[in-house]
Amino acid sequence: MSDRLPERDVTFEDRTDAGRRLAGRLIRYRDERPVILALPRGGVPVGYEISRALDAPLDVITARKLGAPGQPELAVGAVAPGGVRVLNERVVHWLAIPEDWLDAAAEKEREEIRRRLERFRGQRPEPDLKDKTVILVDDGIATGMTVRAAIRAVRAREPRRIVLAVPVCARETAGELSREVDELVCLETPSDLWAIGFWYRNFEQVPDEEVVALLESTRAHRSG
Repeated sequence: MSDRLPERDVTFEDRTDAGRRLAGRLIRYRDERPVILALPRGGVPVGYEISRALDAPLDVITARKLGAPGQPELAVGAVAPGGVRVLNERVVHWLAIPEDWLDAAAEKEREEIRRRLERFRGQRPEPDLKDKTVILVDDGIATGMTVRAAIRAVRAREPRRIVLAVPVCARETAGELSREVDELVCLETPSDLWAIGFWYRNFEQVPDEEVVALLESTRAHRSG
């Protein structure tokens, strides 16, 4: 990778701007009455704008990265609801990570998933995805490990179609993920991603409270 910053044709002001731009590409799905599933926390403000434009329900699906022993930023896999676990077998083999370590790490992250879902969804049931069009949303994708786990968790719930919608995704990852969904809608696919935040002017962390507020706002708007 070059040390020089790449040229950019698109820079998003913030996640709201990114969501509105994506919504313009997704409006053709409005009549299918899709379900919008966002990956918290950063995917929720993006999904919120898509939900409003398509007049579609918004909910969350949480996946968690498995970081390597002593190198938590190095993804060796990810877990998602429904017992889903995906691994980067090459990295697992290279680091000689034992199976019992992977099992323990996965269980720890599954507990965090349960905690977060309770925080974001409360006691409300999961949305019914069977035979539905599901639009899975994040604010950007680098390696795609957590998104891949989320896709497989959604696929297990038998939707009619899965559309992955994201403002920016590393080009190689986009090619890989496009084979796991029915459609990938992405506004930018740079060969050198650098960092997702590089493609936004404002990329502040999204607090839990904002996620809850956006979900509740969507439910109130639709019930009203």
